[in-house]
Amino acid sequence: MIKPFKGKNPNREKFFIPRSVQQSIPIKNVYGDGTFAVAGLYSKSWRFRDINYAVASQEQQKSIVEQYGIFLNALPARAQATITLVNRALDYRAFERKNLLRLTGGSQDIYCREYNRIVMDAAASSHNIVQEKYVTISLERKTIEEAQSFFSRIGLELNKNLCRLGSSIQDISLADRMRLLHDFFRPEDTGCFSFDLEQIRRSGHDFRDEIAPDCMTFYKDHYELGDWVGRVLFLKQFASYIDDEMLMQLCDLPCNMMISIQILPIPTDEAAKAIQHCIMAIESDINRVDMRHSAQGSLNTSIPYQLRMARDDSAEMFDDLHNRNQELMLAQVIITHMADTMEQLNQDTASMMSIVQGLGCKLSILKYQQEDGLNTALPYGLQRIYNLRSLTTESAAIFVPFRAQELQEDGGIYYGRNAVSNNIILCNRAKLQNSNGFIFGVSGSGKSMAAKWEQAAVALTTNHDIIVVDPEREYGPLIRALGGEVVTISASGSEGGHINAMDLTEGYSEGAKPLVLKCDFVMSLFEQLMGPGKVDAGAKSIIDRCMSNIYREYIKSGYRTQPPTLKELHDDLMRQTLPAAHELALVLEMYSHGNLDVFAHQTTINTNSRILCFDIHDLGESLKPVGLLIMLDAIFNRVIRNRARGRFTHIYIDEIYLFFASGSGSGQSSVNQFSGDFLHKCWKRFRKYGAMMTGITQNVTECLQSDVAKSMLSNSEFLLLFNQAPPDREELAKLLRASDVQMSYVENAAVGHGLMRVGGTLVPFVNEIPQNTELYRLLTTKPGEG
Repeated sequence: MIKPFKGKNPNREKFFIPRSVQQSIPIKNVYGDGTFAVAGLYSKSWRFRDINYAVASQEQQKSIVEQYGIFLNALPARAQATITLVNRALDYRAFERKNLLRLTGGSQDIYCREYNRIVMDAAASSHNIVQEKYVTISLERKTIEEAQSFFSRIGLELNKNLCRLGSSIQDISLADRMRLLHDFFRPEDTGCFSFDLEQIRRSGHDFRDEIAPDCMTFYKDHYELGDWVGRVLFLKQFASYIDDEMLMQLCDLPCNMMISIQILPIPTDEAAKAIQHCIMAIESDINRVDMRHSAQGSLNTSIPYQLRMARDDSAEMFDDLHNRNQELMLAQVIITHMADTMEQLNQDTASMMSIVQGLGCKLSILKYQQEDGLNTALPYGLQRIYNLRSLTTESAAIFVPFRAQELQEDGGIYYGRNAVSNNIILCNRAKLQNSNGFIFGVSGSGKSMAAKWEQAAVALTTNHDIIVVDPEREYGPLIRALGGEVVTISASGSEGGHINAMDLTEGYSEGAKPLVLKCDFVMSLFEQLMGPGKVDAGAKSIIDRCMSNIYREYIKSGYRTQPPTLKELHDDLMRQTLPAAHELALVLEMYSHGNLDVFAHQTTINTNSRILCFDIHDLGESLKPVGLLIMLDAIFNRVIRNRARGRFTHIYIDEIYLFFASGSGSGQSSVNQFSGDFLHKCWKRFRKYGAMMTGITQNVTECLQSDVAKSMLSNSEFLLLFNQAPPDREELAKLLRASDVQMSYVENAAVGHGLMRVGGTLVPFVNEIPQNTELYRLLTTKPGEG
């Protein structure tokens, strides 16, 4: 038999009877980096992220289990490792404080109340449970300095191996680790915890005062913590084949619970010697059986079944250690859960036993060992229950602790519920390395409602500016309800104001003169009017000369006077003596002095409106290429002004395919090539200017057919995917490297159902907005529902 420890067991202390609740907590000392001194050990915990195991394909699940086995193999020998899965009750007070909207007494309070109600209803439907995952390492060391040095090295090793799985670990502070224990011992008092070690030491108090419950009592088969009752169970019998869904099904139970998977890696040489001794003992038993048969004159040469199976199992384990890169480890599973009544506790215990029994295992209650069991289950790093079973890496890896990725960022926008775990999704796009994004979905799948929901949430939760490009005239009611302004741009004029194509804001160009970039824009405008390649070097020189002429006084005034317009540019071109200048003026004349002079007037729209919508539904085909380019330039100017004022800007472009629509005829380049190129520049640069862009369209294949759009898509870390047509599903599966199970969430999906990618996290979601709300009536695009 393999001994788990050499010499004295470091998990045990000299026997004493605790005189207080604090003395029942086995932490002897704590240190600023989060290290605990417990019994004869030092321990440290890290939090790790979940990954999408439940929705992965069978091949991906097999790969995850294999990679998790590599992680287990990398655990230091003779150091105790504990994987702790935590289910804890949602702290309603903290949740409301961080995620619900405050009422201001204004006209928008009705939407704030509805938003808050939707979020709280979603939180309630998730059983009010928050799930977290931790790994704790504990070991013997002579001094705290040696222990801290070891933990620093092992933390890097753990993170390296988990990163290969798509997960990562986070070093938690001492206050976070104490909060974890405080929330367990005082589940009714989770909203008012603070831990300052220096202040506690100055006051002369015991640091355990901050986490200890009012009382702690242990009985034969349960324990009491204050007004709560709890129980510790252990996995008594392992099945010959353990299902990887056991932990997932247990974590689905809506109760305060900790599941601890304890692993003690054994050095390979010690494991090999122990198995060899076991094999030799079995062979000796077999020889004794043969000798007994011979002495009795029996011709029976068969080996008893039990000995034959034991020999085969031992030989197989020996082969695993030497030829299959397997390690030997001792493992056990300990579970503790709590309830507010004994009746509820018994019901939860029965549910757990039923789940485990249905998978061929057996879960039992620890009798007269509830205190040792609790100290083993909690993430102290202690092992005071000895139901250890010898497992190879492959067998231990089946207790894979992963299920589904979660998105729950404090202060984030509510995007719905996780379709796998049913937990709410809260995301703050501003925290992403690149916050640009796309929303894809067939008509009627909910993409426009999702865009409007995000716009409403941004408007109600922040003071950020919002700009919407609306080709289908469907955002007006929402924008007006939020106190914004709708600017309708048409070939006959701009209702409520004009946009000057020649607007130039100080700071328009970063690291260069603003006029340089504006000249480049005007040259693109002429190429849009004349066709690609028609503006030669001579024409560009003429444009540059005229731009300097008409902007000279405006720049000299410090950008305080009115900027020039297309009329001034046309007139200055006419003053030139070169025929090429007159040709340029002739091309521009229809847009400066003719019937399409919409953008040849001073800007008169309310550029100070926090929420602005450009309605381009009536923009004619002749004016659309120019209009899109000029509108983007106006948005660029607005972003520059906001940056100078320290304001964040959200830009939404519906039917973004219009910027990449191809022209007709062989050899024709994109009609909107230059507006698409300008949009591409904005996509790459706006992050530095405190702005994020969101494109909305039906088909991802339209974006992938354009090199510009494909580049924009690759530079977007946020994607909302609704119901997809078959060709789009195939392209998205390749793009996201998603499994068939994950892609099933965008196949014949109901309205509001889909996939959400945030950075490296891919989450199936459900966001069904109640129809009996004012928000729904503002967001819906179904005829007759608005």
